Amino acid sequence: MKFRFALAFSLMLSPILCAQTPTPTPEQQPFTLTSRSTLVLVPALVRTHSGELVYTLTANDFTLTDNGVEQKLSLEEDSGSQPLALVVAIQTGGAGSRQFDTYRNLGTMVEAIVGDVPRKIAVVTFDSEPNLLQTFTPDVNVVEDAFSRLEAGDSGAAILDALAFSVDQLRNQPPTYRRAILLLSETLDHGSKVKLEDALRDISDTNTAIYSLAFSTSKSEAKHESAQIFGGPPGPPTGCMGKDPNPDPTVSDSELNKAFNCLSILAPPLRLAKIAVLLAINGFHKNVPETVAHLTGGEYFSFNNTKSLERGLLTLSNHIPNRYVLSFHPQSPEPGIHAITLQLKEHIDLTVTARSSYWADTGPATQPQQAPIDAPQR
Repeated sequence: MKFRFALAFSLMLSPILCAQTPTPTPEQQPFTLTSRSTLVLVPALVRTHSGELVYTLTANDFTLTDNGVEQKLSLEEDSGSQPLALVVAIQTGGAGSRQFDTYRNLGTMVEAIVGDVPRKIAVVTFDSEPNLLQTFTPDVNVVEDAFSRLEAGDSGAAILDALAFSVDQLRNQPPTYRRAILLLSETLDHGSKVKLEDALRDISDTNTAIYSLAFSTSKSEAKHESAQIFGGPPGPPTGCMGKDPNPDPTVSDSELNKAFNCLSILAPPLRLAKIAVLLAINGFHKNVPETVAHLTGGEYFSFNNTKSLERGLLTLSNHIPNRYVLSFHPQSPEPGIHAITLQLKEHIDLTVTARSSYWADTGPATQPQQAPIDAPQR
């Protein structure tokens, strides 16, 4: 196995959507015919129980279901190194300012992770609001200088707002560039204004992988945030199809709230999709960085000092370039979130890690076709 450390944060892609709309004839003017081809890429990490990487499997060794429906899988071929657009999102508000000394070697670590491929790196800081500290640059020295200019913010930690902001920055980058976010924050969100359904879509609806390293939110703050973040449990207390006699005007009419009603009477594929939403929302209440990493197929590590931070980044640089990159064309790409389950047909002594969802849209695609991505060398 040849380990490649370049593009450490660039091997993950969400659905790639392509749309073609033929010019209508006069007889066809009342209608619009749209042909869509959706390719979903699912990088997967396979390890033994002792943590050793496994790279001798083929597509036939895996089984993948999309909303419970088994899909035909392909294994992407190696196409060499590709350019990378990376946003490093750093919490400077609240407890984030106490971690600045932990990041003293962050510039060197980021340079080692991105390697020698063409790259564009931006730095976003956030407290109650996200801020673009450094625009995209290929110069790691400029990025390192930005890290040295971190300043303490207010008491906020608007993680989801920062991620949505970072995704928007990445959308403006050349379509040939892979896209990734390196998130450094505490575990719970403090004060994001983005609607939860919009945050979930932003996270799942791009070709961006999120790799998270987080320090723990204090117990007192965690207790407070668990009761405050994004409101209370969704769904009417009167049960399925019941009308809440005391609706919360901030959430009762949202599409997200409706998604949790009557799961038990839904058809299995739709129920699986809505359960995926439920699990994501539950994860946001407990650990935002871990949840977004899981949703996008990234990885999550906790840290409490420089040594543990570097250990997590080193592990990522070893894992990511040695993943299997599987792909499939969904049989029924209904709009909305889709739940993915990837398993090994045999090999009960091995564990597989992959993204848990993707988002299919109804409108014309905004992301052009991407070049094939690196697969493990055999």
